[in-house]
Amino acid sequence: MQNRIIIKKKINHYNKKIIIPGDKSLSIRWVLISSLANGISKAKNLLMSEDVLAAIQAIRKLGVKVKINNKICKVYGVGIDGYKYKRGLSINAQNSGTLGRLLVGLLINSPYPIKIIGDKSLSKRDFNRIAKPLRKFGAHLKLKNNYTLPLTIKGSQNLKPIRYLEDKGSAQVKSSIIFAGARTYGRTLIKSKKSRDHTERLFKYLKLPIKIKNKKSFDLIEINKVKKIKPLNYKIPTDLSSCAFFIVLTTLLKNSKLTIKDVNINPTRTAILTILRKMGVKISLFNKKIYKGEQLADIFIKSPKTLKSINCPTNLNSGAIDEFLIIFLVAAKAKGISYFKNLDELNKKESPRLKWGAKILKMMGVKLILTNSSIKIYGNPNLEINKKIVIKNYLKDHRVFMTSVIAALSFGGIWTIWDPHSTRTSFPNFLKILKDLGAKIS
Repeated sequence: MQNRIIIKKKINHYNKKIIIPGDKSLSIRWVLISSLANGISKAKNLLMSEDVLAAIQAIRKLGVKVKINNKICKVYGVGIDGYKYKRGLSINAQNSGTLGRLLVGLLINSPYPIKIIGDKSLSKRDFNRIAKPLRKFGAHLKLKNNYTLPLTIKGSQNLKPIRYLEDKGSAQVKSSIIFAGARTYGRTLIKSKKSRDHTERLFKYLKLPIKIKNKKSFDLIEINKVKKIKPLNYKIPTDLSSCAFFIVLTTLLKNSKLTIKDVNINPTRTAILTILRKMGVKISLFNKKIYKGEQLADIFIKSPKTLKSINCPTNLNSGAIDEFLIIFLVAAKAKGISYFKNLDELNKKESPRLKWGAKILKMMGVKLILTNSSIKIYGNPNLEINKKIVIKNYLKDHRVFMTSVIAALSFGGIWTIWDPHSTRTSFPNFLKILKDLGAKIS
């Protein structure tokens, strides 16, 4: 693949059905949980992205056999205490915060120091947020500047359960603690600000010792030592975060319709649908079903005639944290001023995404007001771009790349967008699906 793409014209309207690859969050969790199961777990529709392949490579380094044939992945689980810990072991989480943070929770009983490294982007992200609770269990963790990767963890054979307040709304921190609690005798208690709950749902489906009380603004989670995990055969549901790019593309076009099959509509992930509906987008869910703890549906989107601005409720932030870049494009075309606040967590992702969202909009000629944690976007329903725009030096953040592509196909102009290979971390066939919809990308 070339190290840049060029888009010179908008995409034409369409009426199509598409299939999007498996959910990245669930793919990584399936790999990690299956590695500790008793027996062989099989997955279909596993997302074959760099992040998920890094998870497979990580469990292989811990003595777990993995085979991939005919689009089916088999993990030969070694049991809850079956990891083979070697001296001098180093594991590369590459670009994946999910893998890096969750894996450290599972390594909490390692008898030898294990080093976790990552790529340039991941090595700038906050790992102290998991080091704090994991130290309370009794593990020893060292970080660069007590904050970032590389991280070294040496576990303990005398782990003690903890009580912890997770107040950031981070599903990765919460899941890391759950994984650590699953290795620890006694009752670990987490009071967690609302966030994605894929780990809890998988634990409940597998009948592992977890109890959850859902309160209005937080969850109370109790986890006890896991003794045995049964194999998990799983068809990974479609990733709503990946679907979001095509939902927004359809929203920004005229006279377009799109159907996406078997999408994970977990309530902790669907804030983007709530936000877009508030802005006047017509989104329908049908063929709803429950699959192994997760809610699935087919999604139908129809281009709206007008878009309304939004003063986005902050209680939707956590559930849409990965989609705000693409939501900002909808606000750019809406009638009126849209306001998004308390988004400082957005700048702690693969790149400072709030800043990058503002930068892309400014290049497009959109008026805005930016602070460290908020953005006001002055929408223009007649927004058209007739100039050259270059997107580069964005830390190869896959969502910055994909957002820029959707902007180019929706608003026009001549766009040169660098580092298309950034999509390999989460969505390798993103450009292929766009071309199938009629996009001209060179």
